[in-house]
Amino acid sequence: MAKMNRSWLLLSQFLILATTIQAKVPAIIVFGDSSVDAGNNNQIPTVARSNFLPYGRDFIGGQPTGRFSNGRIASDYISQLLGLKPTIPAYLDPAFNIADFAVGVTFASAATGYDNATSDVLSVIPLWKQLEYYKEYQNRLRGYLGEVKSKQTITEALYMISAGTNDFMENYYTLPGRSSKYTVPQYEDFLAGIAENFVRNLYGLGARKISLGGLPPMGCMPLVRTNNMMTGRDCEESYNNVAIEFNGKLGNLVTKLNRELPGVTLVFSNPYNIMMQIIKRPSLYGFQVTDIACCATGMFEMGYACNRESLFTCSDADKYVFWDSFHPTQKTDQIVAIHLASRALRLFK
Repeated sequence: MAKMNRSWLLLSQFLILATTIQAKVPAIIVFGDSSVDAGNNNQIPTVARSNFLPYGRDFIGGQPTGRFSNGRIASDYISQLLGLKPTIPAYLDPAFNIADFAVGVTFASAATGYDNATSDVLSVIPLWKQLEYYKEYQNRLRGYLGEVKSKQTITEALYMISAGTNDFMENYYTLPGRSSKYTVPQYEDFLAGIAENFVRNLYGLGARKISLGGLPPMGCMPLVRTNNMMTGRDCEESYNNVAIEFNGKLGNLVTKLNRELPGVTLVFSNPYNIMMQIIKRPSLYGFQVTDIACCATGMFEMGYACNRESLFTCSDADKYVFWDSFHPTQKTDQIVAIHLASRALRLFK
């Protein structure tokens, strides 16, 4: 009964927001990593994929799409909350066309980051290439909507950027290259500089409504907590402190660019606090498990290690904060989406 009440409360919050935050944005255009990739990596030669079960088992139709989740991801929920479609398709997915992309599209690529060296690790789509795809998209949009309407869509659309976690977890803390060249604060500054250039380039291409996403509490991912077995699988506070510090720099960047770019509305969408609240007080949100993930043993598996042959995969992902050792469940992403839509993204209602 308690679970049913919490589920009803979450659904009620979602429906209330969906009816009160009606979009003044005609489309959502997304860049970033696996947090917002809906399947672009399915179309490129990389091992960073999730287009197989049990990924997608709770998605519409129960089919894997390439989302690193058991179902929908935060950007899908935000699209619905803003009065648009319930899912945002991947630009490279041949099942969709410009008619679908005209109201929402993601260029994101799992395992990428701000740093080109991060995207090189698993041969995925770097941010600069995502921007090239966006330029191609603009041309296709003009052909589909005409010059006037396409320009209106480009100007009024909400642009979402979600990246940075892989730069630290997959690159800086794993490989010797960047860590031998930069201290952590220096690397944060390096990444923030790339983020600034990316926002400025988007602005130069017509974007005026932009959401810059922050980092989650990286030290509380099951993959990281598994390394702390001797201390009871505690969160790694040094990683969380880096996330907080980097988020502060992104917040300062947002303030700076709002002053410098005429006509822009740039917001900082920070998932850190809501994610940490979920992890610290899971029962408030109907969760039971925070330190391990649903898929397989929940300690280190993601991607191909999280597959239908995994004997230990949980039966009810809604009890888990994390789906695999790196990514949240769709329930967690829905809560984060509601939080962001009711705060930072409310400016775009």
